[in-house]
Amino acid sequence: MNLRSKLAITCAKATSALIKKLNRGSGVTLPGYVARLIDPKILSAMSGMVREKTIVTMGTNGKTTTNSILYHALKAEGKKVIINRTGANMLNGIISAFVLATDKHGMLDADYACIECDEIASVRVLPQLKPDCALLTNISRDQLDRFGEVDITFQKLKTAVTSVPDSTLIINCDDVLSYTLAAESKNSYVTYGINEQIFDEISRSEIRESIFCRSCGKKLDYEFFHYGQLGIYHCPACGLSRPDPDYTAANVDFHDEVYSFNLDGMRIDSTARTPYNIYNTLSAYAALMALCAPTGHFQKMIEAFDYGNNRESIFTIHGARVQLHLAKNPIGFQQKISLVLKDPSPKDVIIQINDTYQDGEDISWLWDVDFQYLANANAATITTNGTRRHDMGLRLKYEDIDCGSTTDLKGTIETLTTTGTKNLYVIVNYSGLYRTNHLLAGMDDNRKEALES
Repeated sequence: MNLRSKLAITCAKATSALIKKLNRGSGVTLPGYVARLIDPKILSAMSGMVREKTIVTMGTNGKTTTNSILYHALKAEGKKVIINRTGANMLNGIISAFVLATDKHGMLDADYACIECDEIASVRVLPQLKPDCALLTNISRDQLDRFGEVDITFQKLKTAVTSVPDSTLIINCDDVLSYTLAAESKNSYVTYGINEQIFDEISRSEIRESIFCRSCGKKLDYEFFHYGQLGIYHCPACGLSRPDPDYTAANVDFHDEVYSFNLDGMRIDSTARTPYNIYNTLSAYAALMALCAPTGHFQKMIEAFDYGNNRESIFTIHGARVQLHLAKNPIGFQQKISLVLKDPSPKDVIIQINDTYQDGEDISWLWDVDFQYLANANAATITTNGTRRHDMGLRLKYEDIDCGSTTDLKGTIETLTTTGTKNLYVIVNYSGLYRTNHLLAGMDDNRKEALES
């Protein structure tokens, strides 16, 4: 390692320590910026220290959970793994993950690197990381003011993966966009998909990002949809069709609020409460197999894995069951509505919508979500919160769904967990996630008991 790289690492660590000492944040982004200013090639230098393999996970939905599964699977095999676990998935955050993991001599001790990468940032990150594997979960509409329509995201990702032609792609072949991207690139690729219809009618609601063949422009025929444009498709004009996946989940069963399924000869009794987490599990396993990574402990690990990842958390407050869920784009929100309707019990629902840069300042995507299903959710109350609570209220009004609004989230939670149905769902978009998680954790009965004992 050259002197410039060592100086970059030292200054980055000092920056992180100062941020934490001043209590000005977690210190997981600015250190990467400082390191990059001093040594623009620092990420390439750091990635070269990984002894075995590097995998990058990208995609609109599921990349944080998938990356976490990869990390825990490799740790279960006794491997030392670098991960940007905080979700800091832009260039500076990724650099921080590497430099802050070095020892006092500026050296890494890592067998693998599991890196989550923002789709837009991938164009700058992949050429520097040169990953052995690039995993793509799906491509759908996200923050309109950052990503634009899906064609822009598609082109960014295509540019990124073609810049690393030696990287093997791990592709969800149920997503025609992802599969077309792989087919158009020169990279080798491995596919995964689900052959049976496991998503309900609400999940499959009419949010279709791209149902036209990218080869000839004709409308695709679908045997069935999973959700969005994901499903079993073929083009009646040019013959493009969804291939048989290299890895699939089969005999999927939903019982006692969780899913079980077969995967490569294993019967997985998972803790997954939503069907899209089967996709996340499947994609991670396909990547591990493509890397020729050890998987002897995969079944035991995944059966104990917490898919919540601070994005699907359950708390007990005043004896009430409180669930926190992240929903940051139309397809993600549709999945959460499906989850709410799977619970037939009376419930209260809080929906928090913000419009920071992290969320996307354009919230017109709310009109692409089929909120009318909430009319049948057995909800005693629905309350909106956040900077765009009135927009959310207006959206529900157009579905003839009554709701209230609040600026006092904690007070509303106190009231609903005390005098409500004792079954509360809190759905937030991105910027409210960690703050609300912290709030609910502080109110949790189990934490209060621990502090008192």
